[in-house]
Amino acid sequence: MKQYNYPIIKKFLDTDAYKLHMQQAIFYHYKNVNVVAHFFCRGENFLGCYANVLSEQINMMKSLFLSHEEYIYMASFPFFKKEYLHWLKKFRYNISQVKIKNNKGQLNIRISGLWKEVILWEVPILSLISEIFHNDLSPKINSQLAIEHLDTKLVKFFNCTKNLDLSRLKIVDFGTRRRFSYDVQLSIIARLKKTFPFLIGSSNYHIARILQLQPVGTQAHEWFQAHQQISSDLKNSQILALKTWLYQYKSHLNIALTDSINMDAFLNDFNFSLASSYRGIRHDSGDPVKWAQKAIKHYEKLGINPLTKTLLFSDNLNFDKIISLYKKFNKTINIVFGIGTQLTCDIPYVKPLNIVIKLVKCNGKPVAKISDSPGKTFCLDAHFLKMLCKTFNVSLKK
Repeated sequence: MKQYNYPIIKKFLDTDAYKLHMQQAIFYHYKNVNVVAHFFCRGENFLGCYANVLSEQINMMKSLFLSHEEYIYMASFPFFKKEYLHWLKKFRYNISQVKIKNNKGQLNIRISGLWKEVILWEVPILSLISEIFHNDLSPKINSQLAIEHLDTKLVKFFNCTKNLDLSRLKIVDFGTRRRFSYDVQLSIIARLKKTFPFLIGSSNYHIARILQLQPVGTQAHEWFQAHQQISSDLKNSQILALKTWLYQYKSHLNIALTDSINMDAFLNDFNFSLASSYRGIRHDSGDPVKWAQKAIKHYEKLGINPLTKTLLFSDNLNFDKIISLYKKFNKTINIVFGIGTQLTCDIPYVKPLNIVIKLVKCNGKPVAKISDSPGKTFCLDAHFLKMLCKTFNVSLKK
């Protein structure tokens, strides 16, 4: 196994944008909320052997800080506030919040503490696991091989779309968490910027900054999950999460995630006021065609012209799926595609990891995610999951 005497994560902003966006909202609204998050490997990989190397990398992260150049960059965006940015300059990763164990070959990770601090751990830990794993299994793979494979895919893409009007096509890099490596992600996105006119941004603030792309990201499942225990009324938790976000960001960053409980439960709460205030919604599980059809029908039912709204697709996309969805919906509603693992870890003979870190508790009480894809539903407390299903009239898919 490769030994590292240097930090893999070298820049504070080498993380997903929505983490910083959520962190600021937490800073202003939920400063004293505590959470617990766990690592889950959805695949069959035994990753426990990497526990020591990962622990060493996490220990190195305590010296990471927001540089002056990064601070100036963040301050250039109208939605970041000075008080938060001043606090962020002083922020340091608290490594005592992360507990790592090798449990009979399985990698166990538990992260606990104040939500405003814990929230920043997910993305770097997942990207570290992915890079350490792939460097161990595929040490001869490099950025050049990744770019060559990308070029092959782009030739196919342009051949398949030469008779298609692509003037409304927009694609964003969502590939930080499960990238092959930082070098591969940077090389891939730099290549796309040079040769692929439909790339409009990246979810990685560091890469967006150095490549002069738009940083893209709003909120994740944990925003809605935490509100299940923050709200005094469970039934009102999604609405509270949506309204608090609007209060924080007004007309900025207003794409709402739909599958923290499921699409139907979301739409039941997504009334005219919320649907009018949010620029659009994001898909992250379930059949994307059925999801989009439901979304369009919902906007029409509310008397809202779908062409004034945006659908952001972000679930396991590749170029073939993007072409298919674009053909089907580009004349009906604005669409954007966030492509992740199939962009930054799509290399011949490399199998990406299926790994996540999810919130399991908020203020000492359980939280859940009920996905539109059965394999993505989880909760560590069967009683709470049953109560959540009953509250939102949801039946679990098997």
